[in-house]
Amino acid sequence: MNKEKEFLTLLEQHKGILYKISRMYEDNEEEQEELRQEIVYQLWSSYQSFEGKSKFSTWMYRVALNTVLTQFKKGNRKAQVETQLNEEAYEVKSDGSDALEKENQLNYFYKAVQELNKVEKALVFLYLEGLPHREIAANLGISEGNARVKLNRTISKLQKIVIQKGYE
Repeated sequence: MNKEKEFLTLLEQHKGILYKISRMYEDNEEEQEELRQEIVYQLWSSYQSFEGKSKFSTWMYRVALNTVLTQFKKGNRKAQVETQLNEEAYEVKSDGSDALEKENQLNYFYKAVQELNKVEKALVFLYLEGLPHREIAANLGISEGNARVKLNRTISKLQKIVIQKGYE
């Protein structure tokens, strides 16, 4: 399989990462699409350097998050307000409510996440992806202990946002 087909196959398998990250960092559909395109461009540009020492998805997280963080540093993206929330606030309740209620809860979660800063968003994203603290730390270039502390603070912050905004 040539590199391009291999890349496209892997990208298709893990495209959910693109949608989750773009939705966490942008609230507008057009801006989400632009961000996804920029991430795909950066992934393809750096694919030659992917050596397969880690899972493709782990590498993809790192490239995607670095792309987002670089965009914010360049000032190409709007600044985000710093605020906060808790685990129960972003879990979709499974009390038999219909799909519309679940979609509303998910929309509230993403609205609350929009109020986090770029690093907090990355922490929440990686946590929701089920990565252990060690991998979260590696992806963000911080210590494992620092990742734990920042994650706990971010979850508390997110909980406060949910309560303040009435998203409960």
